[in-house]
Amino acid sequence: MPFGRLFRGKPEEPAPTRDPAADDLEAPDADPADEVPPEWDDAGADLDRSWRRRAADAIPGGSSTGSKQPDSLYGTGNEVGPTHFTRALGCRLTTAGEATLIDCTMALGSVTIGYGDERIVRAAITAAANGNVAGLAHTAEVELAERLGDVIPCAEQVRFFKSGGEAVAAAVRVARTATGRSRVVGSGYFGWQDWCAASPGVPEGTRRDYTAVPFNDVQALETACRAAGRDLAAVVLEPVVERLPDEQWLARARALCDEFGAVLVFDEMKTGFRLARAGYQEVSGVTPDLATFGKAMSAGFPLAALAGRRDIMEAAGRTWISSTLAGESMAIAAALAVLEIYEEDPELCATLARVGASMRAAVASAVAASGVPGTTVTGPDPMWLVRFEDPAIERGFLEAAAAEGVLFKRGACNYAALAHDDDEIFIEIERAASSALVTVMHEREA
Repeated sequence: MPFGRLFRGKPEEPAPTRDPAADDLEAPDADPADEVPPEWDDAGADLDRSWRRRAADAIPGGSSTGSKQPDSLYGTGNEVGPTHFTRALGCRLTTAGEATLIDCTMALGSVTIGYGDERIVRAAITAAANGNVAGLAHTAEVELAERLGDVIPCAEQVRFFKSGGEAVAAAVRVARTATGRSRVVGSGYFGWQDWCAASPGVPEGTRRDYTAVPFNDVQALETACRAAGRDLAAVVLEPVVERLPDEQWLARARALCDEFGAVLVFDEMKTGFRLARAGYQEVSGVTPDLATFGKAMSAGFPLAALAGRRDIMEAAGRTWISSTLAGESMAIAAALAVLEIYEEDPELCATLARVGASMRAAVASAVAASGVPGTTVTGPDPMWLVRFEDPAIERGFLEAAAAEGVLFKRGACNYAALAHDDDEIFIEIERAASSALVTVMHEREA
């Protein structure tokens, strides 16, 4: 795949990203006692640690994305391991300390082609050069809505947003407006917005209108829907959550929504343009009333979509849902380029499954050979994960794997991309996983 031709250097040999004078810069108030162990003590590790400290001082949690905060990356109590990057091409990223890592997270599933694909980048640059935003809507917004309507079974109309959580929140607002009801039943992760969050700062009255049920638990779903009764506005589901659903799960959700006159919503952020181009609704044969897409749809450019039946989507005009930058043209141009790539290669999702199976097998082989207890490799092939029963083992594995040149996702899915499709990469992943597991076992025995 053509990665990085618009940039200097190659993914394997990234161009320098810092001034040599940076070697003389120390983190504020650096303490000699805070120095890293000799095996980690180099200019690159110092830069990583400096950026980590600066981020902790300037940004609550160290990152605006929860999954990129140090404890989320490696585990509670983590003090080592890169937390920031300066460049990403193909499936490799360059850390602030100038180490190169194979990225198995692919920006939390936002990229299925590869970082820096020239077709996508060129489309976005051209859009920016012609004016990213203006006082009128861009024609590309119409074109993308029409193209998605040709691809997605439920998509008779489409609205755009800048994040997945925003799109799902809009789906709930539309469903409530269309039905005149307030109660929502859900299964999955839908973001941080008040309607679904049981977090501090969310009013108790808001929490009462949402009931979470376990994935694949048909009885719990039925109980929650019947408890809501004729006040049930919507059932919102991630159709795939770390494993494929049982056959009756989605079908029963569809039947319950039909029975109560509620809106069935699929959150296809992870499944869309991955398990199938149109998401799991294309695979399952169960068509929701509304569906949300994002992540891989625009190759990491900030864009999400709410698509659905015309009669329900028109309820958006009876409430207020708007965002100044929802239709900015760079992300929309990137999404149009992604659609072109998928249309040119009808087997792209099958390739992702094959590549993911190879990545998963590489890690599973390392786990089987290691004897590390309580460790499993699971999940659908394009979005697999490694589970650890012991948090200390998990933290040690992730830290050691990063030191060996591979970034794995903690506690959630790793994602296959076309850029991973190389036997040498599968070998590197297995080698890093094996070495990290050996390190963990040695630490347990010490």
